[in-house]
This record gives sequence, structure tokens and C-alpha cells, in this order.
Amino acid sequence: MKTIKAGEKTLAIFHKASEWQPGLDFLTPNESYIQAGSWWYGRGKVLKAHVHIPHERQTPFTQEVIVVLAGKVRVDLYADDTRVFHQETLEAGDVGIILEGGHGYAILADDTRVIEVKNGPFISVEKDKRLLPV
Repeated sequence: MKTIKAGEKTLAIFHKASEWQPGLDFLTPNESYIQAGSWWYGRGKVLKAHVHIPHERQTPFTQEVIVVLAGKVRVDLYADDTRVFHQETLEAGDVGIILEGGHGYAILADDTRVIEVKNGPFISVEKDKRLLPV
């Protein structure tokens, strides 16, 4: 797992398909607004049925997780509004967790398929995003 920081801020966490660990492996720290983990179990494993207890939470900004199912994606991270700070290429089975800062994506292969998960609720593109002048 690779953690990308700019100063004290953690911008992103990248988890490659080859890094999966058996069992439950949480990829994000407990204080993240979005929680992401991987499961790797054998046949017959039963996870206990449960319901989540309501708890008031504050999330001042959106964090997101992408899971590449097929193809290839380049993730561009910005330390400020105009300069690419880090680039990471993700392929099938890889996970990108964007915690802070600017980011963009470039699709590098035909038929690329990605699942994106964000904390919500979604308000609107105009109120949830500020496009960077790049």
C-alpha cells in the first residue's frame, strides 16, 4: 500500500491487486470520512449479520474510492490548484482512495471499467466540485 502525502496532509492511498491480505484488511485510517477495506476469505466464511447504529457524523468534504475492474486509469494528484504532485497508474484489481486535494483521472485503455464510491449525500456538481484551471 502506498500513501501519498503533501506536508502533513494525506492526499491518497493506493492499494495494488498484488497487495491483498487474507481476512479483513482496512485500507483507510479510522478518522477518514470514507472507510475502505478489502475482504479475502475462503468458502464457508460467514460474516455476522448486523445493522449500523445511527450516529451523527460531520463530513466537511467529499472523499472517494475507485476500484478498477478492467483496463487502466492514471490518477493525477494536485498539491495545489495547478501543479501535478503525483501520478499513479491503476489496473484491474487496484484501489485508489482520494482523501484530500485536487485530483483528475485519465483513462489509458479501451473498455476501462471503474467503480467509484463517495461519501454523501450528493448535493450537485456546482456545489460539490470546483474545477481546477489545468
